[in-house]
Amino acid sequence: MLGENAKQGGKLSSDKPGTFQPKTFQPKTFKMQKTRLWEAFASLSKPELRAFDKFVRSPFFNQKAQLVGLAGYLYDCCADGTPPLNEAAFTAAYPASAYDDQKLRLANSDLLKLLEHFWMYQEKFADPERNKIRLAGAYRKRNLPKHAEVSLREARQSRDARPWRHAEHFDDLHRIELEQFQSASAAKRYEAFNLQEISDLMDKTFIARKLRHVCFARSHQAVTQAPYRFGLLEAVFVHVEAEGLLDIPAIALYYYGCHFLADPAAETHFARFQETLHAHADQFPPDELRALYLLAINFAIKKSNETGDPGWYRATFGLYRDALGRDLLLENGMISRFAYHNIVGVAIRLDEVAWAEEFIQKYKSALERRYREATFGLNMARVAYTRQEYREALLHLQRADYKDFINGMNAKTLQLKIYFETGEFELLDSHLDSIKNFIRRQQDVGYHRDNYLNIARYTRALMRLDPTDLAAATLLRQQIETEPVLTEKEWLLGRIG
Repeated sequence: MLGENAKQGGKLSSDKPGTFQPKTFQPKTFKMQKTRLWEAFASLSKPELRAFDKFVRSPFFNQKAQLVGLAGYLYDCCADGTPPLNEAAFTAAYPASAYDDQKLRLANSDLLKLLEHFWMYQEKFADPERNKIRLAGAYRKRNLPKHAEVSLREARQSRDARPWRHAEHFDDLHRIELEQFQSASAAKRYEAFNLQEISDLMDKTFIARKLRHVCFARSHQAVTQAPYRFGLLEAVFVHVEAEGLLDIPAIALYYYGCHFLADPAAETHFARFQETLHAHADQFPPDELRALYLLAINFAIKKSNETGDPGWYRATFGLYRDALGRDLLLENGMISRFAYHNIVGVAIRLDEVAWAEEFIQKYKSALERRYREATFGLNMARVAYTRQEYREALLHLQRADYKDFINGMNAKTLQLKIYFETGEFELLDSHLDSIKNFIRRQQDVGYHRDNYLNIARYTRALMRLDPTDLAAATLLRQQIETEPVLTEKEWLLGRIG
């Protein structure tokens, strides 16, 4: 049986049986460039670096000289684009001391905490109007009711002056009313109690946020099939209808959204969503407005693909144009290549070819640089194809990105259609073999694999079809019409005659 020392983490020596040797622990090698501090520090923008430099030097926030030195060294590393080194970092923090790994670790930890404090400070003071409500509370606690009243009045005025009427607007009004109640309660002014206003605003805030959350959860559910539960949702629907809350855009939009996202047949709710969005778009901040437009766009695209109804393509096009006009499809000045491709496709489908070409040219520079030329070339090829300028379309396709599966297959499909329509059947036959071989080498492309193999299969069937054989043409038409996975169904049917 091992002795008590062995139980506590020591071991018996193999050289001298029965002799206890304490276990030694080797600390992990400490490298500044792999620390959480450096990762966080390197994420700071230039204005943030300058602001944090002032923050660290302020004795109100920091009284440790070593943190000023260490922060200054990391600031220089960011400016020079060089990773920090242990010895140089230690010298900056403790210029008169010999290197001590443990002291550097402690300074590193303290500076990270100070940086986190800086971020929390920034977040807290990012909304000066909401701070007026906090200030009213501070005055109340110091028994300065007149000062508190001024702060609350200013908070109300600032909120009324802003155009937004989203869930957070009602939350702020609720906070103001709650602070007003606490002030009246402290002064024992019972006649001034505003309990009904507090309750109503609390309900509006909750309902707007609840419905908003359900909309985004259902949108996510459509992609992932995640089994979400929505708790009080049905009771919320009943309350909204009974209390006439559909007059509030922040509630109405998400109420309609919850319905059409759950039931694709709920087209009336989608129409009301569109009407409300168009009429009240200016009541929402850009990020939330962008999310609302994307909810509608994604639904309209889905209905377009399912039904082929020109009305849904027109709805999608209108939503895209509105979103572009409000700069909602640009993030940090860039547009997604997928949105770019979809917009061009919808415009061409509606014979808005001149508009599509103008869009392609206008937003080319907003595409991510590594995809820019390939995406631009592919979409210019689509415009040229629509105009039956086949030679020009093939020239544009030379820029296509064949390393990206979707872009590559879109380009190959366009080539396929050009070869068919120009009667280049030998080229087309070889091209179809190339497509099949290319697809079969791909891994994890799911639905797209079946779709593009079907396009190739039915195109070859079209090549072999005897136009005088009406029975064979009827059978092929039926097969294409009933094929569940086939994005070029309309083009193929149009070639049967």
